[in-house]
Amino acid sequence: MKPASRYARRLGVPLLALAVCSPGIAAEKKDFWYLQTSAYTKHWSYDPEHNNNQELIGLERNYADATLWGITTFRNSFYQRSYYGYVGKTWENDTWPVYAKLTGGLIYGYKDDYQDKIPLNHLGIAPAIVPSVGAHFGPVGAEVVLLGTAAMMINVGYRF
Repeated sequence: MKPASRYARRLGVPLLALAVCSPGIAAEKKDFWYLQTSAYTKHWSYDPEHNNNQELIGLERNYADATLWGITTFRNSFYQRSYYGYVGKTWENDTWPVYAKLTGGLIYGYKDDYQDKIPLNHLGIAPAIVPSVGAHFGPVGAEVVLLGTAAMMINVGYRF
């Protein structure tokens, strides 16, 4: 037996127990706030000017009908303080504590030499559509967020 498969077997029982316990967590539908921050960012192409530490902090209001709105502030890829105000929708899995989310809104903050780095950026304001997938265990969550063709980000957060 390979060592990796031995570890996989040892992890299998806790993961199975987690899966059995998870449906009750995923099925709960109620309004909540979600406070989040960025934990990791990866740009698809290397550029020494790119910032991979977004210092994102966001607050989101989620409703039982799966709609949401939120506001985030972050340092964009070029270290400029930026803001994203949005509305959106989530699709929760009925069995597992996982979901997909799609938001759309306006980004403000790409200015000066970097104004053309995002499409349709007029007066420093540009429309954006941001898809993500996430998982939560109780109040703690994590999301993989796709930032167009530029990057991906992993956010972590707390539901309350």
